[in-house]
Amino acid sequence: MFGGLAVPANSPHLRKSGSRAVVSDLDEHEVENGAEEGFLYSGEVNDSKGGVAPISASGIMPSPIFLWRFKVFLFLVWAFICCKIGWDSVMRMSADKRDLFLYEAFLYFNPLLLAALMVWLWGINLWFFAQAGVNYARIFDLDQNYLTHREIWKCATWMTIIVPTSMTAYIYLYSHGEVSYAASQPV
Repeated sequence: MFGGLAVPANSPHLRKSGSRAVVSDLDEHEVENGAEEGFLYSGEVNDSKGGVAPISASGIMPSPIFLWRFKVFLFLVWAFICCKIGWDSVMRMSADKRDLFLYEAFLYFNPLLLAALMVWLWGINLWFFAQAGVNYARIFDLDQNYLTHREIWKCATWMTIIVPTSMTAYIYLYSHGEVSYAASQPV
């Protein structure tokens, strides 16, 4: 059978009839074998001869909840580092120079922060349209490759990361006397 090739009975690509299928997607509130709280969960259930076969690296995936928590942790670490560098840099300046500097920083970065806020609100607007079942693609006569609210939120997230990081670099460079380098940051 199969052109004379012998297929071993213990092949990881074969599944015993009646065994459970590959589990690849878990809902937020769906817990299977404690996968919600675990660090890793297996992608395939193998119940041949009552033993568990070793799972390859491609069969082990990090839990989606773990990945989300890790992203939040990285975001909070980034925010703390930006705030700490910004605070230390501003406190390093003299009081009369500090007021002028904060006014300049507000003028430079206010439009960028407003643009990031606008993209966040655009994504929220598209999310409300999707929740209400409004076919906004047809209303606004969009072609087939329009952006969804998740893609808009990804852009907004990157804008939210880039603008405050640039602002922190501006504050740091300005307070350490590198005014020419600091002037390039808003650009």
